[in-house]
Amino acid sequence: QVQLVESGGGLVQPGGSLKLSCAASGSISRFCIMGWYRQAPGKQRELVATITSGGTPNYADSSVKGRFTISRDNAKNTVYLQMNSLRPEDTAVYYCNGALYSCTYPWGQGTQVTVSS
Repeated sequence: QVQLVESGGGLVQPGGSLKLSCAASGSISRFCIMGWYRQAPGKQRELVATITSGGTPNYADSSVKGRFTISRDNAKNTVYLQMNSLRPEDTAVYYCNGALYSCTYPWGQGTQVTVSS
């Protein structure tokens, strides 16, 4: 069974950047739209961005448009999230998984992103 491992989080000052990675232990289905989600303290997990197997991105959260970039490397079974101009409200645990009912895998442990001065 495919396992997802997120990494790349950390503590960063407002305006800073981070690049998150999500590595799958096995092959991700070519039909799978992958997504990055985040869960802030006391809030529900929400979808941030998605990307098709062909590389077409979509940003479900309008607040990240122009700041975040989702990408994927199918050969490496890895999905990335480049985050620039980070804001305190971006603080959350970030997860990756299938999106839009295309596929689903067991949730990983996530990676903590904290934006604070």
